[in-house]
Amino acid sequence: MGPQQCQVCNQVQSKYKCPSCYLPYCSLVCFKKHKEFPCVKPPSSEAKTTAALESPAKEPIVIDEPIEVLQKYQLEAIASSSEIRDALNDKALQELIFRIDCSSNAENELDKAMEEEAFRLFTDKILSTTNP
Repeated sequence: MGPQQCQVCNQVQSKYKCPSCYLPYCSLVCFKKHKEFPCVKPPSSEAKTTAALESPAKEPIVIDEPIEVLQKYQLEAIASSSEIRDALNDKALQELIFRIDCSSNAENELDKAMEEEAFRLFTDKILSTTNP
């Protein structure tokens, strides 16, 4: 799927997608204009193949600062890191991440997970990969 046009101003190629509804937008100005109205995550057209991919319905994530969203090059760095991929083979770490993702209070679960050394080491690997 190639680049799309901004669905807010309809004038520029989009660089970003709304984290809630995936609407393509080009700038912070368009993002703020889009967020003047509530949006929701569209239903997935793909069938989930594993229970690990299914999570309970949650409220959309609200991002106050779009700068907090990882850029494509940062996500690619994480995906291409053999160290991170190897760490993700650990079943206990997978369960911890799943528990955080499925929690109605993910921030609280994340705080609990940070008490575990293996999870702290994993997050340090991600941080050093995304912010070398």
